[in-house]
Amino acid sequence: MTFDRITFDPAIMGGRACIRGMRIPVSVIVGQLAHGATTEELLADYPDLEKADVQQALEYAAWLAQEEIVTA
Repeated sequence: MTFDRITFDPAIMGGRACIRGMRIPVSVIVGQLAHGATTEELLADYPDLEKADVQQALEYAAWLAQEEIVTA
């Protein structure tokens, strides 16, 4: 899976996963959605965000959360 809107740059937010090189961490987007914010509210609060950015942040978080169960 490719995440073309997720960037990692040591000079921006210490290399945390951000949206398109901006100082908007994926964790902030996902956290706000988890606490009840809507996509429309995020887009209003962060005018540089696009709907596709929010969608990809969720996809990235879901990808990170995949669990591999290992049985011994």
